[in-house]
Amino acid sequence: MGKGENAPDVTRQFGGGAVTCTATALTGRGPAVKAVPMSETAAISADLSFEDALKELEVIVRQLESGDVPLDASISLYERGDLLRGHCQKRLDVAQARIEKIRVGADGQAAGTVPFDAD
Repeated sequence: MGKGENAPDVTRQFGGGAVTCTATALTGRGPAVKAVPMSETAAISADLSFEDALKELEVIVRQLESGDVPLDASISLYERGDLLRGHCQKRLDVAQARIEKIRVGADGQAAGTVPFDAD
């Protein structure tokens, strides 16, 4: 975006409402978050990547930590953040299940794999 151009607002719907984050909220140049009522619960899209979910969660944490968000918007942000946290945890669990530990034979050579054990 060029100088003087405005970034579009981003509206995320979830829980009992939605939160609209303007460019100033996303860039840290000022408080610009408002809660918008919503009648139904919206879930996190299954195709949302771990990285995108984490970035959005980081924005929410910064907004909540700033103390500049009204109470209703804070509650909506918290609910969205909790959904994002759960989504990230599921993505991590799937990734961990896919990791395999290399089993080494008596001769020191790789002899196959065994499922990853985090303990």
